[in-house]
Amino acid sequence: MNSQVTQILNQIEGGDQQATEQLLPLVYQELRQLASRRMTHEKAGHTLQPTALVHEAFLRLVGGENSQAWEGRGHFFAAAAESMRRILIESARRRNAEKRGGHFQRAELADDAAAIDPDDSETLLALDDALTKLESMDTELARLVQLRYFTGLTIDQTAELLDVSPRTVKRNWAYARAWLKREMGGGDA
Repeated sequence: MNSQVTQILNQIEGGDQQATEQLLPLVYQELRQLASRRMTHEKAGHTLQPTALVHEAFLRLVGGENSQAWEGRGHFFAAAAESMRRILIESARRRNAEKRGGHFQRAELADDAAAIDPDDSETLLALDDALTKLESMDTELARLVQLRYFTGLTIDQTAELLDVSPRTVKRNWAYARAWLKREMGGGDA
């Protein structure tokens, strides 16, 4: 299936509109699982549901007029993670604008991938700012954080997508958590 996804991504890049219709059934279930993991901490009745998150992310990835050059399955899912992140950030900004205020709350960055509550828009925005800063310093480390936080991938899944060993992911993950904690005002690592 991996090579089939890569082949279809290449067809989409070449302008084949029918390839887009072939891609969604192949990646939908995996995208849905990623979105579901990310949305497990959303409040009941929240307007953004996993299905909507998948569809919005998919449309941003392959639905535009500007075709994206995909380097393969891993690149596609990393872009999906980034797209989901941006959608959640936009949603948090809308909710935050509606609140008109509120107090910044400190959040501990734990080992698990769901350490940030998507309903805590102030913390989510602080994470986005810190992640943007991290990305300017180390794009691979920022990509790892996106895959772990915003899609809920395991160490092994992240290692597979980044094409590195699980041990490397664990080491970089520990460093990234400490860096983000310090950057977000959580004190020394």
